[in-house]
Amino acid sequence: MQLDLDLKTASTGEHTLVPSCADHFASLDQTAAAASICQRCSLSQTRKSVVFCDGNPEAKLMIIGEGPGQKEDETGLPFVGRAGQLLDRILASVEIDRQKDTYICNVVKCRPPHNRVPDKSEAEACRPYLDAQIDFIGPQLILLAGATAVAAVLQVKDPISRMRGKWFPFKNNAKVMPIFHPSFLLRNDSKEVGSPKWLMWQDIKAVRQALDAIR
Repeated sequence: MQLDLDLKTASTGEHTLVPSCADHFASLDQTAAAASICQRCSLSQTRKSVVFCDGNPEAKLMIIGEGPGQKEDETGLPFVGRAGQLLDRILASVEIDRQKDTYICNVVKCRPPHNRVPDKSEAEACRPYLDAQIDFIGPQLILLAGATAVAAVLQVKDPISRMRGKWFPFKNNAKVMPIFHPSFLLRNDSKEVGSPKWLMWQDIKAVRQALDAIR
């Protein structure tokens, strides 16, 4: 599972992504089964659930977030808390159906204590599962929700404020777009022009246009 990606961003120039993945899975179901008993990192000691995915495995649009929160840990599903409910409304605003049109997962599959940001070793421990999800789903469009997802998938440290709303080339002719995480939008309620919520509205309209173009 090797990814070759040349990224160009306004602030840092050219980046090359070549993450390593020693694990190979025969299917998405086998990947989920392996994740369900995973003990690669200490997050396995405090989790209630392994939160693997939600949505349609045949979707053209994949959404990758940071990691499970309390509600996700309790239910075993990603993006079901307040941030997830906002994500659902954002998608619905441009007639994207969460269950039919998207496949949703996270960088890490277990909840970090107190909803802290996953550290680098935790993200790396979970990376084989994420790589396998990307390979088996084969999405044409990928949204990276928040800085943690951007850093884990693209391995760049550019501020999301500079990267959001832009499409970057990915493997297998897919495209990725960084977007603000819904939890960030919950903390920034303004809808004025130029605000995070206003920018998110521009971004999700671009996602809708991109989806329409590949149908």
